[in-house]
Amino acid sequence: MTSRHHQQPSSRPGRVVPAKGRLGVLLPGMGAITSTVIAGIELCKKRLGRPIGSLTQMQTIRLGKRYENRAPLIKDFVPLSRLEDLRFGGWDLFPDSVHEAAVKCGVLSQEQFRPVAKEMSAIRPMKAVFDPAYLRNLKASHTKKYRTKWDAVRQLKDDIAEFKDRSGADRLVMLWCGSTEILPQPSPCHRSLKALEKGLKDNDPAIPPSMIYAYAAISQGIPYGNGAPNLSVDVPAMVELAEREGAPIMGKDFKTGQTLMKTTIAPMLKARMLALRGWYSTNILGNRDGEVLDDPGSFKTKEISKTSVLDTILEPDLYPALYGRYHHKVRIDYYPPRGDAKEGWDNIDIAGWLDMPMQVKINFLCRDSILAAPLVLDLVLFLDLAKRAGLRGVQEWLSFYFKSPQCRPDLKPENDIFIQHLKLKNTLRLLMGEEVIDHSGLDYYDPVRGTPKSAPAPKPLDNAPRKARLGR
Repeated sequence: MTSRHHQQPSSRPGRVVPAKGRLGVLLPGMGAITSTVIAGIELCKKRLGRPIGSLTQMQTIRLGKRYENRAPLIKDFVPLSRLEDLRFGGWDLFPDSVHEAAVKCGVLSQEQFRPVAKEMSAIRPMKAVFDPAYLRNLKASHTKKYRTKWDAVRQLKDDIAEFKDRSGADRLVMLWCGSTEILPQPSPCHRSLKALEKGLKDNDPAIPPSMIYAYAAISQGIPYGNGAPNLSVDVPAMVELAEREGAPIMGKDFKTGQTLMKTTIAPMLKARMLALRGWYSTNILGNRDGEVLDDPGSFKTKEISKTSVLDTILEPDLYPALYGRYHHKVRIDYYPPRGDAKEGWDNIDIAGWLDMPMQVKINFLCRDSILAAPLVLDLVLFLDLAKRAGLRGVQEWLSFYFKSPQCRPDLKPENDIFIQHLKLKNTLRLLMGEEVIDHSGLDYYDPVRGTPKSAPAPKPLDNAPRKARLGR
């Protein structure tokens, strides 16, 4: 039986439901990242800023053969919501408006967002679901009161309905932009939807706040993305719910600073078959995320997310001599003077021909929320696209945006950023009925061997000498 929330995917490619009307964006966690996202989008709408870092707004996508010269912007190729049609709401542990949060977080200067101060001031968070057992370093002052976690779900659903009515949204997306929770131990309540719903009613301590938000959204068919390393939707019960209700889901943990570097450098080492002896990483940051991660429990959650990427890229089981015994160390230090401008140092010990040692050193001075903001925008638009395309459950094609991408339990996650990027673009091509591009190259030179059906002969360059064009 098909859920009333699930839109059946079309059997014909290129039949994505148009993005008509307003898209409501619900963001649990309205601090540094969310205020930066909203300020940026409002400035872009007034043409006072550029959405640098956003694939949906600035990147092109190649279609067909190289000589066809078809490369539209992604936003012109697939039917995405316009920035003008986005409406924002959400929840936070503190009562500050988006404008007040932006001032306190200090990611952007007040001079930068002064032209959109009115729009930012109008957005105030709803009271949040909070459990101090999962966020030990924060003292919340803007929280809901509820008897059971099932009651918390009901309150969140009321909030969602009220926001949709107030904003005039036609569709909704939820994206977790809150803090890193302590990772709960695996529990029977995570294994099935029936057990999860019983756990919500029984106040099971293994159900964190992020999972409560996710249940409230997904049970109504609302797409959900997880921008933190929290368990959230990465359990069988939530996948079962998402597939039943036709809700696209994806996580976890926005890929921004040091892990962005790792998933870029590690594929190069593997492609060139350079051995890895050790990778030492340390970060300093002073924002609220750093304060939360100063707690060992929350750091452990982040550490798992950060350290898992190398093995899936380097495949030490296939290359034990090169990658079977490397040492990997990750540190995060809370350093308040740095604020949102975090710094990551990497020392990478490698070996080349005849085991001769070499080193790579990276000093990445980045801005956490500046790198995260375009990811939030893209994920909001792509999760909504997935819903309108009739996709449901885990959206692995969005792994490009995450440190620890969710995937089918019998598969290894793909962390190579270049493969992730190809997977994302090929999925867009598939959705729109275009040819998938494999970059084999043979079809340009040997159509019989290169593709199952003959490809057109390569076109000569217009500016090539006549003799060269005639093959003389």
